[in-house]
Amino acid sequence: MAALVTNVAPAKWAQRKDIIYLTIELPDVKDESLTLTNDKLVFAGKSNGKDYVLNLEFLHPLDADASSWKVLQRSVQLVLAKADPDAEFWVRLLKDKVLEKTNVKIDWDKYVDEDEAEGKDIDMSNMEGASNFGGGGGMDGGMGGMGGMGGPGGPGGGMDPAMMAQMMGGMGGGAGGPGGGMDLQAMMAQMGGGMGGMGGGMGDMGGGDFGGDGGDSDDEAGDALPDLDDDEPDDKSENVD
Repeated sequence: MAALVTNVAPAKWAQRKDIIYLTIELPDVKDESLTLTNDKLVFAGKSNGKDYVLNLEFLHPLDADASSWKVLQRSVQLVLAKADPDAEFWVRLLKDKVLEKTNVKIDWDKYVDEDEAEGKDIDMSNMEGASNFGGGGGMDGGMGGMGGMGGPGGPGGGMDPAMMAQMMGGMGGGAGGPGGGMDLQAMMAQMGGGMGGMGGGMGDMGGGDFGGDGGDSDDEAGDALPDLDDDEPDDKSENVD
């Protein structure tokens, strides 16, 4: 009986101050399984009809809950968050030096020295929609989410997505759209403190009076109009020689 052949998946890595960027170099991976703890990664999957595995024990601890992965057409990409982002660069990826030499190589396309790393972030645009090891359902879970956007300068939270949807519905199809215009007073009240305290100062805009005295603009406009002169001739042509 022939012995089973174990195919070790090839991998390469690069790092920045706070993350490890790991690439498993297998195309068209199917039936993948990835398990990450703070000190180990276990991968299994199929590529081109062959079974592959990868077992890595890291030199330093990771933050598994803040890490993520994504299967791409030509590889499996992992963004592994370091447990201590303020520590010095790792001198290598794995505890076992021999295993690292045989199973993992440097990703020279993303490699930088520690003193050159500042301002040279790794392009992670291909990680959009990645799965989060912590169960957060994507990159948002690993990065803490957007937190309701927070609002520029607004203490105590910003605009809730549901509230935004409600506001957009009240706008009647947008400015100038059918069904009425924008109720600024209601909009500012819904936004709470999300605009950095501007809501209170703009509340009087709902009545359309930008003068700031809160009076009835229709009455004031009516008083300002001159009375029509009933003695004015209707036919202006009489004044023409």
